[in-house]
Amino acid sequence: MSAQTYAQPLPIYIGFDHRQAVSYNVLQFSIFRRSSKPVTIAPLVLPSLPITRQGLTPFTYSRFLVPWLNGFQGWALFLDTDYLCLADMAELFALCDDRYAAMVSKNEKRFEWASMILFNCGHPANRVLTPDYIEDPQRCRFPHTMDWLPNELVGDLPREWNHLVGYDPPRNDAKLVHYTQGMPVFEETSGSEYSDHWKLEHQAANQTRGWVELMGHSVHAGATADGRKVAKLHPQSVVR
Repeated sequence: MSAQTYAQPLPIYIGFDHRQAVSYNVLQFSIFRRSSKPVTIAPLVLPSLPITRQGLTPFTYSRFLVPWLNGFQGWALFLDTDYLCLADMAELFALCDDRYAAMVSKNEKRFEWASMILFNCGHPANRVLTPDYIEDPQRCRFPHTMDWLPNELVGDLPREWNHLVGYDPPRNDAKLVHYTQGMPVFEETSGSEYSDHWKLEHQAANQTRGWVELMGHSVHAGATADGRKVAKLHPQSVVR
């Protein structure tokens, strides 16, 4: 197990795609409301990063910047945007093993290994992952196969931490659900496994209680002649 003690928030980086921002919003909400420890969640927004290289998504290559973004220190997690978290991220970080430079779920679809990566950012083997290296297709050719690392430096995580909907056999104990063929928000994938879980999370992430409950007892509230609570921005309605 890792000798590192997590006194600081757990650093999590999520690929961001402006074409489907709803996926990022639901994922980050599902993470922080289940975590028993503080987390920092950073979206990898390509225009704000020191590379321009992209593929099917804007974060196809920016994921490999995580060790550099984390100052080549500690452990940090990368996730594709199309996940749902159903467990405590502290449980995942507890699996960090300093023998490895990176840890992934080595499922049968090797092209999906890099969709969730626990990076040992301080490991010397990850020092190659600089912006210049990642931007160069001649040097950084097949990073999604973890080709910058020897096999013995890539650890294996339990399959429930990267359950591939539509590829892996169905299971009821997935901790990170990966809608790799498309989130349930799309008509084409609306009936997929764990689709109801995603839709409930989306609803929870975009709800709010009423104004009276949240603000009715604050200094920003006034009352009408019949005692109703109203915002002071409507002075004509407030009894002075």
